[in-house]
Formats: sequence, C-alpha cells, structure tokens
Amino acid sequence: MDNDPLLITTAVEAVTRAGDMMMARFGQDVGIHMKGTIDLVTEVDVEIERTFRAFIGERFPTHEVLGEELGGKTDVVPGYCWVFDPIDGTTNFAHGLPFFCSSVALEINGRGVVAAVYDPSRRELFTAERGHGAQLNGRPIQVSAARELIEAMLVTGFPYDVHQRVDEIVGLFAEFVGRARAVRRLGSAALDLCYVAAGRLDGFWESDLKPWDIAGGALIVEEAGGMVTNHGVSPFSSRGRHVLATTQHLHPQMLSVIEAFRRARG
Repeated sequence: MDNDPLLITTAVEAVTRAGDMMMARFGQDVGIHMKGTIDLVTEVDVEIERTFRAFIGERFPTHEVLGEELGGKTDVVPGYCWVFDPIDGTTNFAHGLPFFCSSVALEINGRGVVAAVYDPSRRELFTAERGHGAQLNGRPIQVSAARELIEAMLVTGFPYDVHQRVDEIVGLFAEFVGRARAVRRLGSAALDLCYVAAGRLDGFWESDLKPWDIAGGALIVEEAGGMVTNHGVSPFSSRGRHVLATTQHLHPQMLSVIEAFRRARG
C-alpha cells in the first residue's frame, strides 16, 4: 500500500512531541487524578492529548481522533481516525519508572495503515507503514526466530480490575510461567508489542485493552513479520479488547494454552 508520506511524518511528529513533553515533567509533581481504584491519569496525559488534537485538527481537519483521556468514537468509524495514547505506561511515569511511551496509529475504516510509538527515555522510535515493514530508529526490525514456548520470553499486562479477577489473571500467567523460558510484566502494552516486533520478546498476550493501547503496536508487530489476533485466529481489530501477538510459530502454541485455560475455568 502506498501511503501519503505526510501521514507517517505526522505520526512521528506527534509521538516525539509527546515524548518531549513527558521528559520535561518526568520525576516532578505531575498532578495525579484517579479514574478508578488503581487507574490513574496525570495532568501531563491530558496536556499531551490536547496538543495532539489541536495538531491533527490543523493538519487534517476532517479526520477523527480517538484518545484515551478526551474520548472520541470508540466504534470503528468510516474514513480516517487517529487512535492516540498520550502516555502508555502512565503508572510507571507517575512513579518515576522510565518505561513509558506515546503511541499513535492512523486507521482507515478501522484498519491501521501507519503507526508510531516513541519511548523518550531511551530515544527509541518504532514506526510502521502497512506493506512497507517496521523500523526502529530508521532501521528494519523483525520478530524473533523462536519456535517453541520453552525458548520464548513472553510478556503480559494486568487489567485495572485485576483485584476482582486475581485467580483468572494470575492463573493464566502461571500457565505460561510453567511453559516458557521467562515471563515479564513491564507496564506498557504499546512497548510490549514493539519489543515483540524488535525480537526482544517473543510473545505478548493481554485482555481488556482499549484501542489506544494496541492499535499502534499491533501494526508494528504485523509489519515486523509477526502474527496479531484478538486471542483467536480472526483478523486483528483494535476494538477487540484482547490481543495475542507473537511469532508465526508461537502463535498457535500460545493460543492453545489460553483456550485450554479458559475451558478449564468453564
């Protein structure tokens, strides 16, 4: 697919600008507010998203925007829609832990066409254009060559209602701990996906995610040669809530573990 070069340029400008805004406030009082028992937002998240919306509104006034903090149409919309997470890993950011990023994807009729994820603490920029591969700081990346779970280092995240679902969430975590070389939990779904794309991690699964958590990273994994679905074999949708992103060889193995665990729980 041949994309307008202004689209990927816009995505890169958006996330790198967001990264500069994050680092200007990192380690300071960031005005924390609670959206739920453990789900928080900072004033930096909101400021970044407002800046992004103004930027897109000026450059592409007919495009839709769906963002984590200021909303938008959560269903797939016809035409162009920018799906934006101002800070993915807000809890890490608020606690002074340098593992967070800004993530954006442009979807056309619900299908991602360009994506950018920027980790400002490491100055790592992950990008992808559908049909043109994925890159890290301008260099091509690809998923790992892992073929068996025992060779794999996996990663996951926990939903914000984990306190009500500890047995379910930790139970599936334990299933993978018993089969993989290692399992990590890092706190940023977008970066988890990018690390799979770069071959640093071999597989990622998580449930109850939002479009802005996964839209950008999923396209980057796909363009790096990985397989991304919504815990099944149907094509990926950023509105699908669940995600499984792995190498082609590991995908059926991880899916089998997830499905067996669900069956056992009834």
